[in-house]
Amino acid sequence: MSGRRRNGKSFLLEALTEAAGGLYLSAVQEEGRVLSLQRFSEAVAAHAGVPARALRLGGWEEVLSTALDVVNRAPGAPLLVIDELPYLLQHSPEIPGLLQLLYDRSQSRKAPGGRIVLCGSAMSVMSELLSGTRPLRGRAVLDLRLPAFDYRTARTHWQVDDPGTALLVDACLGGAPGYRPLAPGAVPQSTGDFDDWIQRTLLDPGRALYSRVEAEFLLREDPRITRRTLYYDLLSAVARGASTPARIGSLLERQRSAVVAPLEVLESTGYLRREQDLLKARNPVITVADPVIRFNQLITLPLVDMVEHGRAADAWRESRPTFQSKILGPHFEELARHWTRAFAPDEAPLRIGAVGSTDVPDPAAKTKHEVDVLALAPGERPRSAHTRVALVGEAKATIQPRGMRDVERLEHIRGLLAGLGHETADASLALHSLHGFHPDVQRAAARRRDLLLIDLAALYGDGPVLGGG
Repeated sequence: MSGRRRNGKSFLLEALTEAAGGLYLSAVQEEGRVLSLQRFSEAVAAHAGVPARALRLGGWEEVLSTALDVVNRAPGAPLLVIDELPYLLQHSPEIPGLLQLLYDRSQSRKAPGGRIVLCGSAMSVMSELLSGTRPLRGRAVLDLRLPAFDYRTARTHWQVDDPGTALLVDACLGGAPGYRPLAPGAVPQSTGDFDDWIQRTLLDPGRALYSRVEAEFLLREDPRITRRTLYYDLLSAVARGASTPARIGSLLERQRSAVVAPLEVLESTGYLRREQDLLKARNPVITVADPVIRFNQLITLPLVDMVEHGRAADAWRESRPTFQSKILGPHFEELARHWTRAFAPDEAPLRIGAVGSTDVPDPAAKTKHEVDVLALAPGERPRSAHTRVALVGEAKATIQPRGMRDVERLEHIRGLLAGLGHETADASLALHSLHGFHPDVQRAAARRRDLLLIDLAALYGDGPVLGGG
């Protein structure tokens, strides 16, 4: 099991171990080999019901084999959980090989079996455990990457009634459940509450949720991130809109080749997301995947002097335009794609396959159109010729209600896609709007089967999707 810190991995594994009667062991980041062996030995002895001094275990092979023997003899399920494994690997890299040895012995019944769960927050380290010729490759029954809550579950977790306020919180923190206990005071229930809440959480240097401290904490999880200045610069460049290695390198005045490897590290850790155009093969679009890091790079760091000298209110007021355009807008687009993937088949008259975004060239106008939400028909392969398109959509978080001009733009894009050879006869048009719709577009949706209107209430499941017959 792997996943970003604060997603609840340890919480779930401790609860599982307690319910099953197994043995839970967790590594400590600053602890060396000798102290780790001693502490694990004491935990194994305690689970066996004997004094700590009764077990003198000299190495990891003894610790692991004795732990398996103990969980097989003790009442309850033969379950052994080793949490934060990457911390152990920093001083004891032989552990995966020893686990392979114990696994192979158990298969030939020369040693006790059982279930071993390995867990860690350094996702690149965890993913390499099962890669290539690594000792544990082919021996794992389950490789689980625990995600954060989706935006609807996060709203329930935070107990925010107002969907607009829930969207603002999600744009800043995402769905990591571990952040709620760290947020002081009442949960915001209105946009007015949100302004005060953001100043006493992500913009308060004295709080655990201060975004600068949290971002540094997250980046320290991966042992490959050593030159933190470079990685901070890369994250800032992507957060500001540079979406390809060439553009990122140009913004930082570095060669493209110099940024490719560190970008791959940030992608493997889950802090950057790489998405391919749904219709054509080209350089993938790189975006910041972690909301807390995005907030830190765009809001906190540029105004860090103001924030750390007690002027969080001024800093927040100065950064509101950036928050609206660089954080809330892109986040709303991502939620629109998530709604299309996860909820549209049940809440709208749609049958869809792959979902993503694309750019559509418009030769006559000598421009191109960015399509925020594109869905292919079920069974269609992305980046194929003559693809059947199920939906063409736009997501707008601007303050104006959307009108017929937006529908006409989508109709134009649908025609351009048909001109490129794609099948669009059955393609629906979808407008996602943070601030509703003009009456004329609502009347049009009421009589058109190919037009869907998704407001904030529909996005969160509080109200119906308008249109679609």
